[in-house]
Amino acid sequence: MNLFADIRATVLEALGAMQTDGALPEALDFANVTVEPPRDPGHGDMATNAAMVLAKPAGMKPRDIAEALAARLADDPRITSAEVAGPGFLNLRLDPAVWAETVRAVLGQGTQYGRSELGEGLKVNVEYVSANPTGPLHVGHTRGAVFGDALASLLDYAGYDVTREYYINDGGAQVDVLARSVYLRYLEAHGQEVVFENGTYPGDYLIAVGETLKDRVGDAYVDQPEDVWLAEVRAFATEAMMDLIRADLARLGVKMDHFFSEKSLYGTGRIEDAIAALDAKGLIYSGVLEPPKGKVPEDWEPREQTLFKSTDHGDDVDRPIMKSDGAWTYFAPDIAYHYDKISRGYDLLIDVFGADHGGYVKRMKAAVSALSDGKVPLDIKLCQLVKLFKNGEPFKMSKRAGTFITLADVVEEVGPDVTRFVMLTRKNDAPLDFDFNKVMEQSRDNPVFYVQYAHARVRSVLRKAEAAGIAHDDATLGAADLSGLADEAELTLAKKLAEWPRLVEIAARSNEPHRVAFYLYEVASDFHSLWNRGNDKPELRFLQDAGAAASQSKLALARATAVVISAGLGILGVTPVEEMR
Repeated sequence: MNLFADIRATVLEALGAMQTDGALPEALDFANVTVEPPRDPGHGDMATNAAMVLAKPAGMKPRDIAEALAARLADDPRITSAEVAGPGFLNLRLDPAVWAETVRAVLGQGTQYGRSELGEGLKVNVEYVSANPTGPLHVGHTRGAVFGDALASLLDYAGYDVTREYYINDGGAQVDVLARSVYLRYLEAHGQEVVFENGTYPGDYLIAVGETLKDRVGDAYVDQPEDVWLAEVRAFATEAMMDLIRADLARLGVKMDHFFSEKSLYGTGRIEDAIAALDAKGLIYSGVLEPPKGKVPEDWEPREQTLFKSTDHGDDVDRPIMKSDGAWTYFAPDIAYHYDKISRGYDLLIDVFGADHGGYVKRMKAAVSALSDGKVPLDIKLCQLVKLFKNGEPFKMSKRAGTFITLADVVEEVGPDVTRFVMLTRKNDAPLDFDFNKVMEQSRDNPVFYVQYAHARVRSVLRKAEAAGIAHDDATLGAADLSGLADEAELTLAKKLAEWPRLVEIAARSNEPHRVAFYLYEVASDFHSLWNRGNDKPELRFLQDAGAAASQSKLALARATAVVISAGLGILGVTPVEEMR
């Protein structure tokens, strides 16, 4: 049940009837007609912009269309009034029984309530985290991991066929640096004094890796030249780091469907195939790029390179894909990787990058546009930095990684549920302050507590109902007489529950899972307001002295609230709590 979609369908049906009667021209596009909550709840329950968007193409005054549409909608028994406001907006008020039926629909559908067929089974690849396999995940990766995972769950909930993917950056020079760093720890495990020079990874997390390498190969690599051990240590170290990264992701409840190795692109013809596909479209040429904008580096010199004509697909400048010495640039394997995604039949690609990759967006979109002939959209989401605070000061933890604060440290401090929810309390491209004191507060100012507390309160009242012998299963509550849900606070909460299916589709269309977190906070706020109102008005309490029937109508609303909160938390990857300690 999507009440907003149902009322919109009613509006479109009325507009169609107006066309049939000659009150509106035949050739009109209704695609931009919306039905949504009004900005001011005092104006009504829903508002439609139909008259405003149709006035110009119809050659009519907005108010004339609105008044004619209002007369048509008045015939619908669900709509008690349709009032024209301002230049032509139409505000609708619905019969209270409609909101009671929303509660009944939630109980009947359970966590399926709000699920959508918006995606129509389209195949979506969501690539996220994709950190270099050179160490444990840090707090910046944490935000990308939570955002990407919640986005994948949201799209799945909205009817898409989703693949969660991690791109292992194991083809560049950084894995050679990792191998050399592990080799130093290996020598250290043999009792040698070692020095970590600039450019190596000194983190303690490599101590165990060096010791494991010693257990595996003994002293076979001790004091041997690099060409003897580099390739094998690189493979060993990369796999060890990926095991560490998988363990970090598991701490957050993140499980990937697919890991794709960059190294698999080299020496297999896959990069060559991708570049050949671009060449066949006339997009590869030899040329000399202009110097960088601003101050020209002293060592800059014009040189001929192999270039991708990315400006044909919206980029600012063309991009080199092969250096003058014949080696691939870092961009070339990324082109090949996305070519592979397209070849796997995905209808939509989503990449989640750190904020430092902002300059990479246009070139990557250009590559995907060119490779797919514009048929496969690529949406790149940038996750801004996370700043950690405790006691009002920047928070520095153990830094056992050597240079950064790890995901494991954050999760150990506050737990995975708090970590995930808080990471989604800001839009992905806005900076996030993570205050360890505030996220553990039991107050309205702490959104994760406030939402969890609402769910826990419902569970508490249901346990009391059970102790009192009041049946409270969904089927019984769904069959109860809900006409008693008439107080303003009760209707406000029921109306908020009715927004859930609409919110899911809006969040999925925009790839913005933070909207779910915001919505859950609003639901919790309306629920707590009703709970507190019951302290002053006994007739609003969820358990009534008048008996089971009187209680069950109230319990139905409480239980429906818990169902929606549970569904929303499920998308965010947060476990709803049964009771607060």
